[in-house]
Parts: sequence; C-alpha cells; structure tokens
Amino acid sequence: MTLTPLRAYLLDLLRRTPPITFERYMEFCLYDPQFGYYMQDRERSGVRGDYFTSPDLHPVFARLVARQAVEMWETMGRPRPFAWVEMGPGRGWFARDFLRWASAMRPEFYAALDYVAIEPGPRQRARLGARLAEDQLDAKARLLANLEELAPVSGCFFSNELVDSFPVAVVARIGGRLKEIYVVADGEQLREKPGSISNSEVAAAVARYAHDLDEGQRVEVSLRAAQWIRGVAEKLKSGFVLTIDYGELAERLYTADRPRGTLLAYRGHSASENFCDAPGEQDLTAHVNFSALIDGGKAAGLTLAGFTTQERFLMALGEANEFADAYDPGQTELEKLQARLKLKRLIHPEGMGNVFKVLIQHRGVQALGLTGLKYQRDEQEFRIQKPEVRSQKKYTKRMQKDPDGGESG
Repeated sequence: MTLTPLRAYLLDLLRRTPPITFERYMEFCLYDPQFGYYMQDRERSGVRGDYFTSPDLHPVFARLVARQAVEMWETMGRPRPFAWVEMGPGRGWFARDFLRWASAMRPEFYAALDYVAIEPGPRQRARLGARLAEDQLDAKARLLANLEELAPVSGCFFSNELVDSFPVAVVARIGGRLKEIYVVADGEQLREKPGSISNSEVAAAVARYAHDLDEGQRVEVSLRAAQWIRGVAEKLKSGFVLTIDYGELAERLYTADRPRGTLLAYRGHSASENFCDAPGEQDLTAHVNFSALIDGGKAAGLTLAGFTTQERFLMALGEANEFADAYDPGQTELEKLQARLKLKRLIHPEGMGNVFKVLIQHRGVQALGLTGLKYQRDEQEFRIQKPEVRSQKKYTKRMQKDPDGGESG
C-alpha cells in the first residue's frame, strides 16, 4: 500500500461518509483536479511512463491514420475547414506526426485542416502546446479543455485509447444476485465491498450486454462511454467518428474466459489488480464495450461504417505504397529495420494488432469504400471466433512496455 495524497484524502472522506461506488472511486483516482492520475504534470506513457500507446512506438501510426483522414476529407467533397478533433491527445506525438505528414505530403489537405485537441488537464494542455511549438505547429492546432467548448463541426472525431480510461462501475454475481462493488475505509486501508446496484442504468446495461454471469464473475459497465458518444454525435454536423481502443463487442467481452473482468491497474509498465494500492499514482483501465458505443451512436444519429482490428486497418492503409510511411528520408538500413520492427508491433495479430479495435461511425456522408475498412471482419465472424483470454491483454501490455520500442520523439 502506498500512502498517496489521494489515499489520505479518501480515507478521511470515507470515515465520514457512506461507501462510494467503484465508479466514483475511479473518478477520483483518474480525474480529481488536484490528485488525479490524468490531471498531474507527469509522463504517463513512453519509457518514463506506465505504459506505451501506439503513437509512442513510431510515427507510422499517425501517418497511416492521416491517410485515412485525407480519404475522409475527399469523401466529404474537400470541405474547408475540415475539423480533425483529437480527444485525449496525451503527450502530443500523434498530433505532431499527423500534422508533419499532412504538411509535407498533402499540403492541400493541411491547408483545409482545423486541428482541435481536447485535453482537460491544464498542465497537460500547456505541455502539448509547447511540444507543437517546437515544430512550429502550434498555430495550426486549437487546444480546448472539454467538448463543450467546441462548436458543431464537419470533419472527424478521433480518439486512441481514450474510452478505456473512463470510470466504470463494477458488478459481480454474488450468492446468485447481482451486486455492485463499492470502496470503503478499513483502518488505514481502502478495500472493496459489495453492495446493492446504485443506478438503474448500470443494471440495465448488465441486463443488455452481460446478462448471463457465472457465480463470482465480475464485469465492468461504462456509462461514461455512452454519454461520451452522445456528446460527440451532438457536435458532429457531418463526417466521421474514428475510435481506436482495446476492447470487443459485448458477446466476446463478457464471457466466462474473463471471470475477473478486464479492469487492471498499470504502474511502471507493470499490470496488477491492486486497484486500491496507489490511488492517483497508477492508471486504472478496462476494455471497451464496442457494442455500447455502436448502440449509443445509433441512438444519437450515427451510422456504423465498420468495425475491424488495428492490424487490418493499418494493413489496408499501408499496403498501397508498401508501408513507405514507416521510413524517413536518408535512413540507414539498420534504421529501416528498426522501423519495420516497430511497425510489426503495431500490427502483430497476437499483440496490439488484434487486441486493439477500430470503430468508424458516420453522419451525413457516405462511408462506402473507406480504405481502412477494406479487410474488416463482420460481426458474424467476431461471434464465431474463440474469445481471447484475459492474459492476452497482459501479453500485449508486456509487448508495449518493452524499452526497445523506444519513443517516437
């Protein structure tokens, strides 16, 4: 147990108040304005952080996504401006690499581009602005604190590993009944305690997506994800929503292969289920229920364009020029080999390539023929394949934490 400032605060709070739901506890851990993990001025990803993301590995990830962005822009008739709204920009590597590529390779697209980065943390926003300024790209990007600050736009809303960071309710079948997990103070420790379901929406989500739980099985419910996709839809006049994250459709997510659910804590590139050990000093994350995003988007006026794996998405975008985007001018053969190895990590089917999924939704535009969806697997194929076991996520994170992967910056 680590005596973090947030732990001290929560212990004091819970000695004076009733238990709080795990969802509320996770909200404190990640987004408390003073002590929350995502609100602090710290390196969260990369070698000095707690995990790796795809943009950390190599610029080819942003370059290939930028190719899809150009195609979306052309599909919409080349509007000016074309808004690219990145939600959860992290360290800024994706924004930097996306804008660099667009400026050099598609200047007409770059001229039409209105790049918006939404980052709630003021210190993180300042760091992002400074990073873009290093490449004279800060004038091309608008930095906002939240979605409410953005007027409705035409373009694309993009996120990479954002939805997995939303607080989740945790529900378990105990003694034949559904119970929600709460957090209580027990002496100098925080611990979990089952209680009644706190919210009818949580119960409804379990009934809809995870109704056949075994005794002792735990699942996560993200009401925030459904709220988020509705909020995005309200801000999209026409265009696309491109969501990349680790997760599954509900029928493959809530299975007996995951008796403990998918929730994990990450600290120093190590995963654990010690969720109460270091509040505010470790990441808490759960797999995304893409069925809920699809259903929530449909209810808000978004149409499903396609759902595929990161492997198939990137392969489709890169094959036309044989992944030339992985290389920089003047590279040696050794540097090219290193670039290919990093690309392999992004698309390997037993790692990031299959665990990470790509969801594209659209409104007011045609989405037929998007290159990134060329090799998409339909929902029937996802249903008949054997669900990946829980250890797959841990295997993937071990791949991501390998320091040999380095940083893109």
